[in-house]
Amino acid sequence: MEMFGVHNPATELATVGLGGAASVRYNFSAAALYEESIRRGEAELTAQGALRAITGQHTGRSPRDKFVVRDSNTDGEIWWDNNKPLSPEHFALLRADMLAHAAGKDLFVQDLIGGAEEGHALPTRVVTEFAWHSLFIRNLLIRPDAAALPSFAPKLTIIDLPSFKADPARHGCRSETVIACDLTNGLVLIGGTSYAGEMKKSVFTVLNYLLPAKGVMPMHCSANVGPNGDAAVFFGLSGTGKTTLSADPARTLIGDDEHGWSENGIFNFEGGCYAKTIRLSAEAEPEIYATTQRFGTVLENVVLNERREPNFDDGSLTENTRCAYPMDFIPNASETGRAGHPKTIIMLTADAFGVMPPIARLTPDQAMYHFLSGYTAKVAGTEKGVVEPEATFSTCFGAPFMPRHPAEYGNLLKELISRHGVECWLVNTGWTGGAYGTGKRMPIKATRALLAAALTGELGQVEFRADSNFGFAVPVSVNGVDSSILDPRSTWADKAAYDAQAEKLVSMFIANFAKFEGHVDGGVRDAAPGVKVAAE
Repeated sequence: MEMFGVHNPATELATVGLGGAASVRYNFSAAALYEESIRRGEAELTAQGALRAITGQHTGRSPRDKFVVRDSNTDGEIWWDNNKPLSPEHFALLRADMLAHAAGKDLFVQDLIGGAEEGHALPTRVVTEFAWHSLFIRNLLIRPDAAALPSFAPKLTIIDLPSFKADPARHGCRSETVIACDLTNGLVLIGGTSYAGEMKKSVFTVLNYLLPAKGVMPMHCSANVGPNGDAAVFFGLSGTGKTTLSADPARTLIGDDEHGWSENGIFNFEGGCYAKTIRLSAEAEPEIYATTQRFGTVLENVVLNERREPNFDDGSLTENTRCAYPMDFIPNASETGRAGHPKTIIMLTADAFGVMPPIARLTPDQAMYHFLSGYTAKVAGTEKGVVEPEATFSTCFGAPFMPRHPAEYGNLLKELISRHGVECWLVNTGWTGGAYGTGKRMPIKATRALLAAALTGELGQVEFRADSNFGFAVPVSVNGVDSSILDPRSTWADKAAYDAQAEKLVSMFIANFAKFEGHVDGGVRDAAPGVKVAAE
């Protein structure tokens, strides 16, 4: 086996069964991976110097093809209602067949780290068939110092072979695409998909399994920190403004997607960002846009014009166009990926029903309730036949990546919030004055003003009222913000229509939370909403 790079990992690769590879490009630099990607016809260079790759059939994650090995260690620890089981026997066959498929191929290996806090880091070896995949994961995870590479000892190995096609009858999976996680032995097998995000989320899934047992809270969130060390965490599903609102030039960006909260504070799991680029503009998001115009960034499924310039308004390949770049491409990014215990937690929702206020203060019990609910809403018109908003509940704001039961994460978060006296806020970036189609999007200027007041502590000093539907505390007036939007019902022309819409949304929350009621204490159960219609 021919080896390339600064270190020869032949012994380690032979141990996991990859000794039959024709060659291994080990820890290649960005420049070398560019050359290999282009030479092999995997990707092409853009006019500005980024690398553009197209993923083909799969332009996003394939959650129905993700499996967790069910063995004596995982049987009682995994939330099987949310995770598909795979037998050890089927995994063994899959592993053998994938390793046989890799024989004679040129492979790329990156030795990287998931987690910026040394005591809770996950050394990860990523073996890929594609050179551009190697660059992608090199951008997304944390690169160890060169001096540490000769003694690198992975606790997780990911083998990603897009050209391998699984056999459902033989391997116990659903289709030719498979993402199989052996949590006991620290091995993830990915086949039948070229979508690079599967590698990133596999690391997150493994950390979500390992860290709670250590009392560390894994979080699907962005995070930043102010000049006085006042860290903030932003939970939120896609489309709620998580990346946009955490990218504040007055604050240092810790990370945009995955973090842990340990006894020492918060830390980024990653060393890079994986940002959506559909309709990206230099005016709205200048820092992210700038990363797409430079060498080292990977553009995924972005359409190029005849001059090889990206057209971010073109979603013909997918709406899920992305760019992957190292954290240091963002000017105000943290060099350490770490901060102290958060002072503030923001839970973002885009309520397309027009019922929720633009901001509300949550008690620890209410915070756990809304964390476990993980609510946002899809807008009408996104799918044929959808004529009104559609509620989406993704527990812990990231259900597809949660191997353990949500109550484990919820109870841990509630305990950390109480221990460190964290202020919690629910921020609605959705609609006001009516549901989607009638009302209008919450003004971004008002959202930023309310968020700034929450982060400085100013918002905690104003007068509050109890929301008649959800029971949380809503400010009555805030400097620089039109007071009318603070009371959603008052913004609707038809108050009876608001009441009906509110009752509908509350009933959705209650129905969704029924599955968690037996796993939480009375305080959290009492944080459930209940319709108390306001007077005219």
